[in-house]
Amino acid sequence: MKLLQLPPAELRRQLAGPGVWLRTGPFSVRVRSHVPHVAEGLTQLYGQFEVRSPHEAFADFHVSVDRPRGLRRWLRPQVNFAVDGVPPFKPLPLDQAFPMLEWGLNWCVSTRAHQYLIIHAGVVEKNGRAAILPAPPGSGKSTLTAALMLSGWRLLSDELTLIDRRTGLVQPLPRPVSLKNQSIDIIRAFSPDAFVNRESRDTVKGTVAHLRPLRDSVRRQHEPARPGWVIFPRWQAGAAARLTPRSKAQTFMFLAENAFNYSHLGADGFRVGSALIDQTACYDFEYGILDEAVAQFERLAAEGSA
Repeated sequence: MKLLQLPPAELRRQLAGPGVWLRTGPFSVRVRSHVPHVAEGLTQLYGQFEVRSPHEAFADFHVSVDRPRGLRRWLRPQVNFAVDGVPPFKPLPLDQAFPMLEWGLNWCVSTRAHQYLIIHAGVVEKNGRAAILPAPPGSGKSTLTAALMLSGWRLLSDELTLIDRRTGLVQPLPRPVSLKNQSIDIIRAFSPDAFVNRESRDTVKGTVAHLRPLRDSVRRQHEPARPGWVIFPRWQAGAAARLTPRSKAQTFMFLAENAFNYSHLGADGFRVGSALIDQTACYDFEYGILDEAVAQFERLAAEGSA
């Protein structure tokens, strides 16, 4: 059963009671909340995702987003994110309830899913090969990931690249794409039919909104992909789209520094990371216009297929 098949009243009832069970990539999540923004966000962005009865299904993560007790429930209202009843973060304003759920789910995966090497990077797939897009904030990583998904690439993730330690394949985790500040209007202009939910302002990341993943990406969320490229995007106003080969040694060092659990995995982290670099082509990528960027990636995918 898909979440969109749950009547709104039933969704709110389950959220406020036993919780809503969701399957997202390799993980199952039980979400509880009395906050209307959470129900709204799930309805708008997770409609194509599988749901089951929370009484019958195992969940990897049991999370909640709710108002704290006391005056903060009414005076400048806030919300807490909790895992197994324990809040790992400080409260945020009530208006940021849905982004807090998304950030909290990222935290759950990045701190607990050690069956994977977890790299802070977007990742998309075409013709069976995955392009991993690591980059610091402000580089246009999520904007490029969103544009590629909207142009026929399969979304695997916009934040967390999961490398299976046993097979070396990329495990999909196609949740909503987080867009920030000017990226929101850029993606709306790039694809007017794409659904971007309402904006949350004045967050620690500025203005934030989320792009709904396309149905095909969700439908294929259990289909892994072979790593093909590691590409470091950097947006520069007016720049022509340009791929420049990058040192594999330099790429490995950056990925190790930006993997959430590289140190935790020890020697196995080195093994998995080395194998990833050995089988991928590594590039820096500068771009200033999304259409040109997508065209460059299409050429890359066609060359790889050939």
